[in-house]
Amino acid sequence: MKAHLEVIAQLNPKLNAIVTLAPDLMKRASDAEAAVMHGRALGPLHGLPVTIKDTIETAGLRTTSGSLMRVDFVPAADAPAVRRLKEAGAIVLGKTNTAELAMEYTAENRVFGRTNHPLDASLTPGGSSGGEAAAIASCMSPCGLGSDLAGSIRIPAHFCGIVGLKPTVGQVPGAGQFPPNTGPYSLGSSIGPMARRVEDLNLLLNVLSGNSTRKIETNQLAGQRVAWYTDDSVTPVTDETRLAVETAARALSEAGLLTAEVRPPGIERGHDLWLKLFSHASVVQLRDIYKDHEDLAGDFVRWRLAKAVNEKPPTRYEFMHWWRERDRLREELIEWMKDTPLLLAPVGATPAYAHGTHKLTVGEKTFSTFRAFSYSQTFNVFDLPSLAIPAGRSAEGLPIGIQIVGRPLAEQTVLAAAAIVEQALGGWPMQNCER
Repeated sequence: MKAHLEVIAQLNPKLNAIVTLAPDLMKRASDAEAAVMHGRALGPLHGLPVTIKDTIETAGLRTTSGSLMRVDFVPAADAPAVRRLKEAGAIVLGKTNTAELAMEYTAENRVFGRTNHPLDASLTPGGSSGGEAAAIASCMSPCGLGSDLAGSIRIPAHFCGIVGLKPTVGQVPGAGQFPPNTGPYSLGSSIGPMARRVEDLNLLLNVLSGNSTRKIETNQLAGQRVAWYTDDSVTPVTDETRLAVETAARALSEAGLLTAEVRPPGIERGHDLWLKLFSHASVVQLRDIYKDHEDLAGDFVRWRLAKAVNEKPPTRYEFMHWWRERDRLREELIEWMKDTPLLLAPVGATPAYAHGTHKLTVGEKTFSTFRAFSYSQTFNVFDLPSLAIPAGRSAEGLPIGIQIVGRPLAEQTVLAAAAIVEQALGGWPMQNCER
């Protein structure tokens, strides 16, 4: 714990990734040490410091969700996912910065300001779990929890060069976060682990899912089919991003898996269905939260509310039609994946970009930063487990992650494939944490 506090003191003033430290962390560390010295029974995470995204509730520790509406909110109870970590022996080190109410691909809000990328303070670490990714990548935290409805674990993992897993809905308890993953959000929102190594993700997922003995078994993947693609017909990607996906596919092929460049069915509909199913739901939430207090909202939330004034809300019939379409396409995709149980895809169109960026250009096409991550949004819509892992670098030296996607509840298969890619390509690309 002291070692991590030393790194935090050195780096956090520049990065602003950890926004609240737990006041009891040294006592809990001392108690954990005493348990070891006295030969007491120890949990699988005994004494491990962990950080928690500031949208996920922690008992007695301020949880703001990056909103001035909750600036003084202190939960009475832990989110179930946090409770499971603690019961396994983990010690909450602190809370990490997020976009306001987790609503955009940054870690910036009016409560704590903005989090910077570990390699370049002029860049965003991504979001909305950007503080968590920056803290882990810079060795201020060993690992922790993020949440993901539109890529919010995988995008900052991709930007910062770490690993992050969006599990199948229900694999990890999703209660105790704000905004809550209720209503339409329950179709595709997950709490998931973030770390520097695949082995650490597996350790955390075992605890979070209640399956404490599962091991990563890469030798069982030989002969399985893998489809990879770098064009979802929605957003183009950089040449370096395509190369990262190809490189990961080659690593799996050399390990005995059968890889082919194929775009799975229905993938091109993911981005549009995300907007139809989740976009208006977010507006409803924002209106409810900020009613009569719109002056407390940050720039993005105010823009989103203002933009929604001219948007016609969907009828009940339209929403049910889109929901049925989502279910039909999901069923077709899962059926297709019986023969090809693993997918490789970009996380998004580009690596990390400058703070305040709203438009990106790849080749001759310019598009919004939200559209840039259609590749991630798709697997929230279809509720498939998806893991981001570094597989390349840009010309500027920035990490480029790729997605490994599996069938529902097949997180162990995804982790095994990720372990192969990590071993072949080296994984987390930054300097060693030893100091």
